[in-house]
Amino acid sequence: MCGQFELMTKLEELPAPLQKTLTQELKNHYAPQALIRPSNPVLVLKQENGKIASSLMLWGLLAEWSKDPINSPRPFNARAETISSKPTFRTAWRHRRCLLPASGFYEKGNRIKRIDSKPFWLAGLWNRWLGPDGSEIESCTVITTKSNSLIKPLHTRMPVVIEEKHEQKWLKQGNGMDLKALEPLLTGWSPKDWLIEPVFRAIKVDKQMNLF
Repeated sequence: MCGQFELMTKLEELPAPLQKTLTQELKNHYAPQALIRPSNPVLVLKQENGKIASSLMLWGLLAEWSKDPINSPRPFNARAETISSKPTFRTAWRHRRCLLPASGFYEKGNRIKRIDSKPFWLAGLWNRWLGPDGSEIESCTVITTKSNSLIKPLHTRMPVVIEEKHEQKWLKQGNGMDLKALEPLLTGWSPKDWLIEPVFRAIKVDKQMNLF
């Protein structure tokens, strides 16, 4: 499960692949976010037509066949075990994988983050919905997998995290063998360099924030 995360990283400390592709407009409007929820706009790294680019998308995948973008289902998570078979996700899994930068994610009143506080990549899928009037909506979902030993006491699911060295491999559009090579990345990540912080200790909770 991944229903809330944060991106508190300063602009100049964002992952290098993202910094290289940020447009001036995205740089001008960028601001650290302490709480990101489904339906919020999220910063995404994607590859399209052989070119890696950054984009703002809505968190919650809108299927391309949806007739009503407001009332149609928009899943914010996709199970790693079924992304290759479920109609909502299978085309995106083959052709439109993406990465969402995060500095932590929340589960049951706790923040999970790297011990060194560096940002990391959440694995995602994205889609572009085209309306009959020519309008476009780009949206995405976060892939989840079975929890490791760190997350298991909190939840049976956790987001898939992609290591820095695998960005191009993850984003690359390829054939069935390329997809097969990605499957090990979906099985989970080592908890060795991660920690869990209770929210009331991790941040001084403002009563107006109403985090949970």
